[in-house]
Amino acid sequence: MTGFRSLSRAMALGFFRDRTALFFTVLFPLMFLVLFGGIFANPTAPKVTVLEVGAVPLVDGIPSADRVQLDQAVKFSRDDNLDDALSQVRKGNVDAAVQQSGGDLLLHYSMADQVKAGAVQEIFSSLVDSGNLTAAGARPTYTLRGQQVEDQSLKTIQYITPGLLGWAVATGATFGAALTLITWRQKKILRRLRLSPVRTSSIIGARVGVSVVIGLVQTAIFLAIASIPYFGLKLSAWWWMSIPLIIAGTLSFLAIGLLAGSFTKTPEAGSAVANLIVLPMAFLSGAFFPLQGAPPWLEAISQALPLRHLVDGMQAVMVRGEGPASILPQLGVLLAFAVVVTGIAATLFRWDDA
Repeated sequence: MTGFRSLSRAMALGFFRDRTALFFTVLFPLMFLVLFGGIFANPTAPKVTVLEVGAVPLVDGIPSADRVQLDQAVKFSRDDNLDDALSQVRKGNVDAAVQQSGGDLLLHYSMADQVKAGAVQEIFSSLVDSGNLTAAGARPTYTLRGQQVEDQSLKTIQYITPGLLGWAVATGATFGAALTLITWRQKKILRRLRLSPVRTSSIIGARVGVSVVIGLVQTAIFLAIASIPYFGLKLSAWWWMSIPLIIAGTLSFLAIGLLAGSFTKTPEAGSAVANLIVLPMAFLSGAFFPLQGAPPWLEAISQALPLRHLVDGMQAVMVRGEGPASILPQLGVLLAFAVVVTGIAATLFRWDDA
């Protein structure tokens, strides 16, 4: 019993002194509890925004009592320019635009967000049904036609590819940089490189170059597989603008990997820290699923994460067909993030464990 008590005490003290083990056993599950608890705290359907193009008597003539209830689900605004309204739908600034000519309603929506596309169609179907009942004519007074603003051939693969690709790039760059740095430090390779005639800039350049090539290869594999007929990915005309985004995203997550590898001493600890950073970021950035209905504080956190800007930028040029200027803000954020985090990693960098 003496040996059992001594071993039990030693194991318990070892566990509580190991901050990494303590964190991943206790605090990490709690973090996910807070994360998912916040996202799904209000499971109500997200409010949709709709532009009225010109006069829409069916909407404008809704009684005040019914309008109060409708305004809880739909936010209406007006835009008399059809081209501008359609552009707003394509960019994701609004969820739909509606026109009315006599008894014919034309609803323009985007399939980039299938949840809201379905919600807005259901809402207007109900409005048309209510309008027909109110009119009480022998024939229906109103009819509804839906029209997707993108090419009718677009499929779900169009919208899941950018998110999964962004997550893959983030994972590869972060883990690659962190584990390489830790392994080289453990095996004294960094010390030998420091004493060799090879310049530090060459070492850094090689690491960055390899990471960028890996990111571009990941992109090629993703797009090639998604483009086979079974999946049916069809890229927009500006899809190639995802290449600078991939490079900027790789630099951002390479910086994160260098930061993780600069203060961890073992590959296990480096993998744990990298996983801690990338996995929650994937959920918070909309790489796996949209964040509609999430609390404002979670949305604010999401906007501060590099993966959110990488995914948003790739969706803009791969799916929505927006031009090069649309991704300039995302490129700026990613490059600025890379510079700042690289500076922090440089201050913590060590050539060896001594």
